[in-house]
Amino acid sequence: MSTSSRRLGIMAQRDVHRDSYIEEWPEAGLIMINSPADPVPSIDLDEHQQIIALDGRLVAEFDMMDHFIKDNGIDTSIAEEAMTIDSEAYAHMLVDINVTRQEIAGFIKGITPAKLVDIIRHLNVVEMMMALQKMRVRKTPANQAHVTNCKEHPALLAADAAEAAVRGFAEEETTVAVSRSAPFNALSILVGSQAGCGGVLTQCAVEEDMSLQLAMKGLTSYAETLSVYGTDDTFIDGDDTPWSKAFLASAYASRGVKVRFTSGTGSEALMGHAEGKSMLYLEARCLMAIRGSGSQGVQNGSISCIALPGSLPGGVKGVLAENLMAAMLDLEVASGNDAMASHSDIRKTAKLMLQMLPGTDFVTSGYSAMTRKDNLFGGGNFDVEDIDDWTVIQRDMQVDGGITPVEEGALIAARERGTRAIQAVYDGLGFPPITDEEVEAAVYGHDSDDMPDRPKSEDLAAAEAFLQGPDTIIEVIQVLANRGFTEVAERLLEMQKLRIAGDHLQPSAIVTDTFEVMSAVNDPNDYTGPGTGYRLTGDRWEALKNIPSAQNPKSIIHPDELENKPCDFSVKGIALAGTDGKDVVIAVGPAFGTKITETLSGITHGEVLKRICQGIEAEGYTPRVVKIYRTSDCGAIGWHGAQLSGSGIAIGLQSKGTILITRKGLNPLNNLELFGMSPNLTKTSYGMIGQNAARYAKGTPVVPVPSTIDNMARLKYIVKTTLMHRKETSCVRLDAPSREWDIHFDHEADV
Repeated sequence: MSTSSRRLGIMAQRDVHRDSYIEEWPEAGLIMINSPADPVPSIDLDEHQQIIALDGRLVAEFDMMDHFIKDNGIDTSIAEEAMTIDSEAYAHMLVDINVTRQEIAGFIKGITPAKLVDIIRHLNVVEMMMALQKMRVRKTPANQAHVTNCKEHPALLAADAAEAAVRGFAEEETTVAVSRSAPFNALSILVGSQAGCGGVLTQCAVEEDMSLQLAMKGLTSYAETLSVYGTDDTFIDGDDTPWSKAFLASAYASRGVKVRFTSGTGSEALMGHAEGKSMLYLEARCLMAIRGSGSQGVQNGSISCIALPGSLPGGVKGVLAENLMAAMLDLEVASGNDAMASHSDIRKTAKLMLQMLPGTDFVTSGYSAMTRKDNLFGGGNFDVEDIDDWTVIQRDMQVDGGITPVEEGALIAARERGTRAIQAVYDGLGFPPITDEEVEAAVYGHDSDDMPDRPKSEDLAAAEAFLQGPDTIIEVIQVLANRGFTEVAERLLEMQKLRIAGDHLQPSAIVTDTFEVMSAVNDPNDYTGPGTGYRLTGDRWEALKNIPSAQNPKSIIHPDELENKPCDFSVKGIALAGTDGKDVVIAVGPAFGTKITETLSGITHGEVLKRICQGIEAEGYTPRVVKIYRTSDCGAIGWHGAQLSGSGIAIGLQSKGTILITRKGLNPLNNLELFGMSPNLTKTSYGMIGQNAARYAKGTPVVPVPSTIDNMARLKYIVKTTLMHRKETSCVRLDAPSREWDIHFDHEADV
């Protein structure tokens, strides 16, 4: 005898059980919040407003991060007042629509890392989402894309970058499998993105020295590779300090490159230097160091460590909390959702909703604009094959997740512009040529498997020579202008002008397709409750709700087209009550065979009647077809038919194919057999239903007609069902008598 549950065994095979789950272990930093080693919030200032103690530690006990936060991360002019406000009071302020974000952000500048976490303790997930909606820096949410491929093929990179731009991504990021590919990868997505849409900011995620070189060449316009950590030892492992990161940030900014740091819960525990502190406390230290470095924003949300906090109790809530803490500190938030978070589609989506619904500055810090197998960032949480799901969710909830639905023709046109433009650049600058075959494959292909191989060693040598040589983006612009790609050249030039003006270095800046900068300066988040802040309305809502797969409901059925009438009939007259005991009535709905001529699944009404009649006749009984005009309800149609049946047995049949067997004396909601899932009915099914109806009339034992259960049919057919029933109902005539039909079959049906 079995001692284990078969049900539980099957459930254990679900994708959710492929993820890792662990119990908390504070000593190893494997706890999201409330570690026993977390300090109690406190601050002490001397008579000169200098910090002498921070979160329970005296200056003499400070580590590197404490010193940096002391000198750069806390506004001591308001610190004492800010720290005296109760943490629960702060939590109430965050969800109170009568308290502005400016008021809250002003106080937050004066609190300590431990105080920041202590505020978060008082908020549940829904409250955090409410707070994030208010505390987001920029009013308008946006999204960022990853663009890579396994072959590092420039044509495919340019095509995918162009497509991502047309889909509305405000930023695009690439990386490399081979570091020497960086110049060409950066060049490909830069040219491709501007071929798709002007104003897209691009970066290449590589080692920081090379990243800066690419920026100086004009190949990138932002950077987010400046990682920070919450403990000294973790920083040391990275061969860096908060001061070196701040210096590097200023080097980027001085060259007109937007800078966003990277942090995220779990990195310290992953690297073995958590010091027994909770993930959120260490992240609070990171965020305050980032603000102290002068960065306008942060990429956080656990990022590549996501599976680690995701394994802990409250881990996904904690990821939302770190996004909120960053927004409270007036930082632009690129809120993760890029690295694979779970095997479970339900769990992945649940995590996403925490950022997508309230909106963040960038809902993902890298949506995979290509297939998962081509994602050199380690596999995206959502990829190009999920875009239609994403745009439908936007439509479902009237929420802006930063991706615009686009028709196929526009996507193909953009991909071709991108690949032709990079082909021209390669030719004009003497790089290994991109063939027409490669262009064709990139325009119409799906992933790198569709691409011809490149002369990789030649590409790498050319990329290295370009990086070390005198040519810059200016030469690229000249080539594009000379080869007829005037618009792309002009857009690239505008991107260089931006770097001189520096407007896109403002907090939380994105650039529109007309090269207008939107930032916290000119697009501040003004949410103060219902009716305020960002609302998905107007042209943007029209764009997001018009997904390519949306059909005009009037086109789904063509009820008045009768050129290919499936059956022929004549009206015998008003239907009278039958007197023959072998009489079985087939009662049909008011639109049957006239305004509607096929079932929901596409079986012609003529074929349905033939099969039912054959089944009745096979038992020696006589079918009689009666059209009921007084109702469109299947039960009521059958009930009226039973009143007219000589045997007392009737079949009720709606135009969409829903069918039942009933008996005189039963109420309309009762029946002998009901077949509500009409899409699952076959021609054979209808024949068997006719046969069973005759057997009920004969009084012989009846085995019910087997039904196929398809739980997904409702999803496929619900709209068509609604429209067909609407048409049926529109044909109802309460004062019209039932009429009997004389059916003339055009051909013999198979038994």
